[in-house]
Parts: sequence; C-alpha cells; structure tokens
Amino acid sequence: MSLPTFQTLLKFHNHHEKPPLKLPSRFFITNSQRPDCQFSPFFPAISQSVAAVVFGEASEHQRSRLYPLTKRRSEGAIPIAGSYRLIDAVISNCINSNITKIYALTQFNSTSLNSHLLRAYSGGLLANQEFLEVIAAYQSPEDNGWFQGTADAMRRCLWVLEKHPALEFLVLPGHHLYKMDYQKLLEEHRNNKADITVAVLDNMKEENTGFGSFKIDVNNNNNNRVIGFKEEQELFMPLPVNGSNFNGEMFSGMGIYVMNRHVMIKLLKESFPKANNLKNEVIPGAISLGLKVHAYRFDGYWEDMRSIEAYYEANMESTKKKNMKYNFYDRDFPVYTLPRHLPPSLVTNAAITDSVIGDGCILNRCSIRNTVIGPRTRVGDGAVIEDSVIMGSDIYQSIPEQRNGGGDGKHASIPIGVGEGSFIKRAIIDKNAKIGKNVKIINRDNVLEGNNETDGYIITSGIIVVVRGAVFPDESIL
Repeated sequence: MSLPTFQTLLKFHNHHEKPPLKLPSRFFITNSQRPDCQFSPFFPAISQSVAAVVFGEASEHQRSRLYPLTKRRSEGAIPIAGSYRLIDAVISNCINSNITKIYALTQFNSTSLNSHLLRAYSGGLLANQEFLEVIAAYQSPEDNGWFQGTADAMRRCLWVLEKHPALEFLVLPGHHLYKMDYQKLLEEHRNNKADITVAVLDNMKEENTGFGSFKIDVNNNNNNRVIGFKEEQELFMPLPVNGSNFNGEMFSGMGIYVMNRHVMIKLLKESFPKANNLKNEVIPGAISLGLKVHAYRFDGYWEDMRSIEAYYEANMESTKKKNMKYNFYDRDFPVYTLPRHLPPSLVTNAAITDSVIGDGCILNRCSIRNTVIGPRTRVGDGAVIEDSVIMGSDIYQSIPEQRNGGGDGKHASIPIGVGEGSFIKRAIIDKNAKIGKNVKIINRDNVLEGNNETDGYIITSGIIVVVRGAVFPDESIL
C-alpha cells in the first residue's frame, strides 16, 4: 500500500482554503568527502533566494543543562508534545515561511536527529529547487577535529553553501520552540539594506538567553541599528551612528541571524578566519568593522529549552485547552513531523483529563491527568499518572516479550511501559523505560536536586527524570 504524500496531508489539513505549502522534496546527507552537490543551474528569483542553515544542537553549556535527555540524542531530536521533535518547530517555521532550501548542520549525538530529518522531510512536491540537506560533522586531512562552534561549522561547510545561489543565509538554532514568519524578518532586513540582521526579544529585554544582548539605537531614523553587544556584564564593540545619541536600549539575542551571502563569506574567510562562534566573535566583530547590523524585534513566545524545567513546562503548556503559549494545533501555521502510520490509541475504561495522547498507545483502566503520553505507551490497570511527560516506546513488544521483559536479565519479567498500580507524578520518563507494578515515582523526599543516574534517574528542580531504558522493579519508590 502506498503511503500518503505530504501534499495530500497538507490539503487535508488546510481544507483547500489556501494554496498548499511546499515541502522539501530532496534530502541529502553530506560530509567533506563528497565533492559533488545537486543544485539547479538557474539563479533563483528574489522571493526564493534564501537558504536556511539549522544547527541541530546547542553549546556544551546548554546541552549539559538538558542532560540526561541528551545522553543519546541532540537537543533538536528531543521529543515534545507527544508526537514531535524540537527541531520540527524550526523546520516548520521555514516551511510556513516558504523557505524550502534548508541545510541542517549536525554533530553531537546526531544519529537520531539525522534519521528523523531523513524520514520526516524527504517527501513532498517534486520541485527542482527544494531540498533539506544534512551536513554531518566530519574530519579531513585539513581539519582533523570536530566543529568547534557555529562559525567554524559554517566556514568548514562553505564548500557546500557557496554552491547555492542564495542572496541571504538564515542561521537558526534547531532546538528552540517558537513561531516566526521569517518572511517578515527578511523583509525588514532588505528594507534596511542591512548586511546582517539579528533577531532579538522585544518582550524579554536583557534576559540571559545565552546569545548575548544587543544595544539598539531605537531612533526611527536608524531603523533599529545595532550599536553594541554585551555578553554577561561587559559592554563592548560600540558602533558610532550618525545622528545617534548612543542612548540605545538593550535587547536579548535569539541566536537567529540573516547574513548577506558575500558578507558571510568575507567574514568567515577573511575578517575572522579563526573565529569559532557567531554570537560572540563574528557578529560583534561585524559591528566593530562598521557593517550595517540591524535588529528585528520579535514579541512572540520563545523558549530555548535551556533547562529541564523549561522543557517540562513547555510540555505542560501543550495540554492546555486554550491560551497556549505555543499552539501545536494552529491550522494556519501548522507544525510538521514524521508520519508514523501507527494504529489509533486503544483506551479501555481509562479516565483521561487535560492530556495529550500520542498514537498507538494501549491504556488499560488507568487514570491520566495533565500529562503528555508519547507513542506506543502501555499503561497497566490501576496506574495513575499526573503532571508528567511519558515519551513512549520505539517498539511494540509481543505478548511473550511482555511476559519476559524482552530479555533474560535480573528484571526480565518487566515489560516496557508503566505497570499495574504504579503512581507517577511530576516526572519525565524517557523512552523505553520499564516501570514495574506498584512503583511510585513521586519524589517522596521532596528533593530539589539529585544525581542518581546509576539507579536510572536524576532529580532537577524537583522534577524526576527517568533515563532512557531504565528499569524499576515492582514496589520501587522514588
């Protein structure tokens, strides 16, 4: 049986109310050993002259704050809201903004992310100039180390990027949750005739986002020109602007940049050939050189998943019926992901309130409240789950496998899922966890921070995080 195409899904979703959105129709995985690249010889029209560069993971500091969710995956591959991955929000922003020339630069724990991108976005309309290409980190005789940062990664991938006839490159972190029409960002960039445009948070001034703060001349005559950059407490790189009183306002950065093609190449190759990072080396350096750097002030919801608590709260937001900070059900700005083609969830005498249930779940006479349940989750009779995130399972176990737990180990009789009579509250359960009967995951001692990874879990901000594949025998209490 043939699978439904993305254009069919788009027509179904939008009920023919507007022209179908185009999705990437070609997908490649590239490394330094591949000399050829498939591009159209025709220079694209101005409306289609933008290529997006999406980074699959954050810095080491940000990554460690999402541990252990990042133990076997990058930030962009972390599941959210039952059916999605974090990177889906950013790729969907591109698609909804009619940007369908996308490069994904991946490195840290990238197997899961690369697989998801390949399977989720390799279909679509058969247009000649649409693609999503993964550029995996590599080592070569010239570069025998891994990517050292965003600037280093882009410089080492210029052999691919330079072949694309884009006028501007849109640089995006791949692990943030927000909705932005990038066409508005690009329109402001072009209207200001800027060399670089940085996106900043209009409603979160001077908050520590990890991307520094930009001092902006809010004088209307200067169209939000950037006149300085601050990381932590020290202001540097002031940029004189004619007619400016230098009494600018500070705005927090988002790690989102629009860079003109020739400016990007010159900065990376000539001006700052040794720079590793865009945020605190190349962008401030461009300001110091007197380039036209402007700011695009974004006033919508934005969450950069900088902590386990932030990730937990974003999932809890998805269970709300209204006034969501981020709406996964917006038909005018949909979120795309991998169609899994799983059967509907089977619910038997279960009480479910204010929750999100993924596909292919088996819920037997249980109680679920204010919880996100991921695909293929099995919950036994009498189990109670409240205020939690259950990521689900990668596989279905057969009845014999369920009876012996799929193995011959010490706790071989415990199958994947939540066992009968168990109670889970304010927890994040990573994939393929085996929770036995009458287990209590409730943070009994009200611990705020604790590292029990050897026992299969940690506690951060009072939230219990169960690691992927952990096993908890019957009657366990956390």
